[in-house]
Amino acid sequence: MTDPTHTTSDREPTGVPVSTRTTPDTDPGENAVVGRLSRLDQFLPVWIGLAMVAGLLLGRLIPGLNSALDAVQIGGISLPIAVGLLIMMYPVLAKVRYDRLDTVTGDRRLLISSLVLNWLVGPAVMFALAWIFLADQPAYRTGLIIVGLARCIAMVIIWNDLACGDREAAAVLVALNSVFQVIAFGVLGWFYLSVLPGWLGLSGAELNISAWDIASNVLIFLGIPLLAGYLTRRLGERAKGRAWYEARFLPRIGPAALYGLLFTIVILFALQGDAITSQPLDVVRIALPLLVYFALMWAGSYALGRAIGLGYQRTTTLAFTAAGNNFELAIAVAIGTFGVTSGQALAGVVGPLIEVPVLVGLVYVSLWARRRYFTSTPSISTTA
Repeated sequence: MTDPTHTTSDREPTGVPVSTRTTPDTDPGENAVVGRLSRLDQFLPVWIGLAMVAGLLLGRLIPGLNSALDAVQIGGISLPIAVGLLIMMYPVLAKVRYDRLDTVTGDRRLLISSLVLNWLVGPAVMFALAWIFLADQPAYRTGLIIVGLARCIAMVIIWNDLACGDREAAAVLVALNSVFQVIAFGVLGWFYLSVLPGWLGLSGAELNISAWDIASNVLIFLGIPLLAGYLTRRLGERAKGRAWYEARFLPRIGPAALYGLLFTIVILFALQGDAITSQPLDVVRIALPLLVYFALMWAGSYALGRAIGLGYQRTTTLAFTAAGNNFELAIAVAIGTFGVTSGQALAGVVGPLIEVPVLVGLVYVSLWARRRYFTSTPSISTTA
């Protein structure tokens, strides 16, 4: 019987068709990252590092740049960042085979594990780490807790694709997180910032955020690229067929996802460059619990995926969707509730400063783990 976790074949991050087959002795991770990638993909950590540095320098050296970039907003997010996120997500969602989503929705192991990790374990872990590392810094502590409540619905799609995870599973889990984000974000914010600290005899805080603000964030940054990707595949396959769509069209639009990612990083760090560079010691203090959080959530989720019998692709998807956070929402909530110069906002800003390089590194760890722990990798067929 076919393993339901291997519904899609392994593929390269940018959608380049692969026609070779691998055996257990082949290193598919190395092949995916080095052997047949474009120069953009091969040096991705370098480009991301340069994008972060460029953004920080721009924000620090050009007076008034952050105000200009933040002058126009969509869903509480700077317009340039919003454009970058939409460009980043569209090519990946256009690669999803929507006719296979039922194989994901029927996998209860994956769905239940993801919900537990994202909405029970993740916020609790961040709450504990925030109090352990920042007990004397209430503003930073509150900001970190907000980051832990905002589950990722955007960049995780890129990390999953780079690590050759299951695209269809990522689309379903991100959609599931989006629904729960609208329903649970405000309630969990009240619980972790007010109720639980009171039970434990700790100081608390209040979080004022409307369900509509969260819903609009989800509709814009997931709904638009998801609809565009779905229509592109349906219309493209209807006009030219699946073979043309996956072998010719997807490789052309695939690199746009990484261009969008790099553009988003430059703008994000340009917006917050002054805040980050003017308080380096505070940034280090905030970074430490974040590093522990990403390591614990990713490794724990990866171990859980293996323990419950998921294959490589869905284990990878489970790990990245559990470890990633929606820093756009976290920053918007922190600024809207506590102010742009608040410690809560700075904690939100440090989130992507740590998350981006850490999760890029975990992409390579994941591909190494594929050879080390998933020796029964299925054959690679021509796909996008």
